[in-house]
Amino acid sequence: MDELVKLVVQKTGLPEAQAKQAVEVVIGFLKAKLPAPVAGQIDGLLAGGAADNVAQGLGGLFGKKKG
Repeated sequence: MDELVKLVVQKTGLPEAQAKQAVEVVIGFLKAKLPAPVAGQIDGLLAGGAADNVAQGLGGLFGKKKG
């Protein structure tokens, strides 16, 4: 999750605490809206070192190109 927070800070200029709160809100929203098997994997992805891939995938939301 730290990677996502850093990305939000870089792209929006928000203070880190606000960026972390925003990321937590988005993750909570995704968990609530995705099918249970997929939603259950979000924490694992963020904690298991796949955060870079998640950050790249979601980077487009903040204007960052994938890749």
